[in-house]
Amino acid sequence: MSSLLHGYHVRANGVRLHLLRYGGQGPCMLLLPGITSPAITWGFVAERLARHFDVHVLDFRGRGLSSSVPGMDASLDAMAADVLHLMEVQGWSSVTLLGHSMGARVAIRAAARDAPRIGRLLLVDPPVSGPGRRAYPVPLPWYVESIQKAVKGITADELRPYAPTWTDEQLQLRAEWLHTCSEEAVIQAHAGFHSDDIHADLAKLQTAGLLMTAGRGGVVLEEDLAEIKTLAPGLLQCTASGAGHMIPWDDEVDFHRLLGEYLEVDLL
Repeated sequence: MSSLLHGYHVRANGVRLHLLRYGGQGPCMLLLPGITSPAITWGFVAERLARHFDVHVLDFRGRGLSSSVPGMDASLDAMAADVLHLMEVQGWSSVTLLGHSMGARVAIRAAARDAPRIGRLLLVDPPVSGPGRRAYPVPLPWYVESIQKAVKGITADELRPYAPTWTDEQLQLRAEWLHTCSEEAVIQAHAGFHSDDIHADLAKLQTAGLLMTAGRGGVVLEEDLAEIKTLAPGLLQCTASGAGHMIPWDDEVDFHRLLGEYLEVDLL
């Protein structure tokens, strides 16, 4: 039986934000997905976490059922402000933020700006590109091309070349929801991977947490981990050795094992 309670909308930071709530009991956890991952695509993770947490999964602006209009500011600053105002409107405190990829960068910036509301950070393979650093390894056309196809209508099989390791169910869900990811918002976010200095934010972190990286992702390398350990010593580091950047999709068991060990709960 699913632990999904309902979806809901919140007016925060001047936009309408859509979230999905799972479980409803335990400490509050806000899950922040990646650049082209609407909230619904993280349901299989939220279901596990909902055994122990009151899980809320966010559709970032320009994605899923949240506000998406031409010319919208979809920058890292805007998304971090959305998260902080959302927590304020909801009256949440000591929230556990779990962010993947772009969502992890948003979590880092939000925590660097307003640590008191955030109890713990769970960062999953955040892009460490930025000014003067190597480029994010996934090129923009990979995202834009797949979104354009999805807007016209795309099947799971047609998406398979973009994610060859995913299951049929995962591809079907992505094919259903990818069209809700604004091409304009994704372009802004991808540009931000290279213009936003996330390392400056890491150096400001006062919030302890976990940094989980992908052993086969090519996003965070050994030298990056060493630098981050110096900048943010409060982040415990672990590696999903057999997974690519989309860790829960590539190795769901190891993802939940590593996350559960840190949280001291059984997610398997």
